[in-house]
Amino acid sequence: MTEPISVEERNALLEVLARYPQGAGVGEILAGLDPAPNLRTLQRRLKALVREGHVYTEGATRGMKYWLAKPAADAVARRPVKGALLVLTREGLEIQEKVSQPIQSKQHVRYHQKFLDSYEPNKTFYLSEPLRQKLFEMGRTAEGKYPAGTYARHIFHRLLIDLSWNSSRLEGNTYSLLETERLIEMGKAAEGKDLKDAQMILNHKAAIEFLVESAQEIDISRHVISNIHALLSDNLLHDLACGRLRSIPVGIGKSVYSPLDIPQVIEEYFDRIIDKAKRIQDPFEQSFFLMVQLPYLQAFEDVNKRTSRLAANIPLIKKNLCPLSFIDVPEQTYINGLLGVYELNRVELLRDVFVWAYERSCFLYSATRNTLGEPDPFRMRYRDAFVQIVAEIVRSSFDKQQAVVAIRDRANESIPAEDRSRFIEIAEREVQSLHEGSIARYRLKVSEYEKWHKGWQ
Repeated sequence: MTEPISVEERNALLEVLARYPQGAGVGEILAGLDPAPNLRTLQRRLKALVREGHVYTEGATRGMKYWLAKPAADAVARRPVKGALLVLTREGLEIQEKVSQPIQSKQHVRYHQKFLDSYEPNKTFYLSEPLRQKLFEMGRTAEGKYPAGTYARHIFHRLLIDLSWNSSRLEGNTYSLLETERLIEMGKAAEGKDLKDAQMILNHKAAIEFLVESAQEIDISRHVISNIHALLSDNLLHDLACGRLRSIPVGIGKSVYSPLDIPQVIEEYFDRIIDKAKRIQDPFEQSFFLMVQLPYLQAFEDVNKRTSRLAANIPLIKKNLCPLSFIDVPEQTYINGLLGVYELNRVELLRDVFVWAYERSCFLYSATRNTLGEPDPFRMRYRDAFVQIVAEIVRSSFDKQQAVVAIRDRANESIPAEDRSRFIEIAEREVQSLHEGSIARYRLKVSEYEKWHKGWQ
């Protein structure tokens, strides 16, 4: 019988195999593991992954190679956090595989009222106690004892841009990070972009300002959630739909799930979600509960996922914890996590995304960033390219619009297609965070930086 494999052992092996799209031999796998197990142990673990369907093999014993199977290969997203890959738990992989099946092979499902009714605040938990404690240790800040919203105000400018951009990106918005910053700071829309994209970002700006500025007064309530929706949907939905519960049926694209369609029942279950959320004591459980239940109900005609992502930040902002800005969250994995909720009433895949996303946010914002682990291998791989493009932008005194074009051109010229979007994002962040104390990294002179900085601001 094949020996069981732990989550940690599985994640380590999947991470190594993700580096070898053409397959890896046992020697290559051993070299990538630290600490490396003995050969027999490694072979037993690989057999376990093959049995679980996460890995497949080709070749004879001595020349055998191992590959990530689909959907395991899709699950191991190539976006680094604290120097690691997003690797899903066994439960997350199982859900990923089920929701990735062709829609024709899945049975139609409707809103399952028991999914909410069976949840008892402070007795039922989507997040385990050790996991909640881990998130708290990562997210706590020095402002914990100060009035609600103090920490969010300290990082407000960066939070405003990051959360506006990332939440919009998860809706298919085409703005880049720097284009988002330019729009928010200067009100200048990017040329050649859909006006709806600009409106979506400006609506996020208004909703985030509402959350942070009102942090001491707001709570999870019908009034607050409805107003978040109204701000996010402004000029994107007709006026009667902004902030109002829907009175018409809606469908979920590319899913077999059908939400409730009776207005009175929608209203009843919306109020139940609010009531249960208010009674949850742990801020992370409360945050994740809103990310699960608000999209599942689809209480509004549209803009439900955006509303849930911002509502999930209410308990974090109020407790002066690091906020959740969804940095680097892979869009398809996030969608699959929601499909797991919609079609299976299972939260594990969305939970994996939530936890990983929060780690990533803490890495960028929190004082705990120095304890989060290894260097980012993607940045190491393209270190010279980042140095060159940042230096070019500064020495050429490019403004934000010119910098966007220069970074895109460089990515298209010299970066493999599968890495371009990630390269553009990091390059834009490096320019965005450049200051006099970091210019040596890019071999820049103080005079070059000062000349560029005046025009940039």
